[in-house]
Amino acid sequence: MRTHEIGVRVALGAQTRDVLKLVIGEGLMMASLGIVLGLAASAGLTRLMASLLFGVSATDPATFVAVTLLLLSVSLLACYLPARRAVKVDPLAALRYE
Repeated sequence: MRTHEIGVRVALGAQTRDVLKLVIGEGLMMASLGIVLGLAASAGLTRLMASLLFGVSATDPATFVAVTLLLLSVSLLACYLPARRAVKVDPLAALRYE
């Protein structure tokens, strides 16, 4: 985990918003990359699945948008909870952590 790094940043005067921005930003960057790659792969595989779908087209924009928003919101929550916990870390305890 990055407890030691966050402890050093807080001990050197990093603000709460800076730590939140760091943790959430890196997490959402990875999630966004995964979503973009997943959208590209799913767009490419729709031709194979078109015969299996009933009542919805293989390239239904509403489905792509809904799934993308769901994945982004879950990713944001998954990044925010550890970031909030990281902000509350005591710098002295974090520096001793190893």
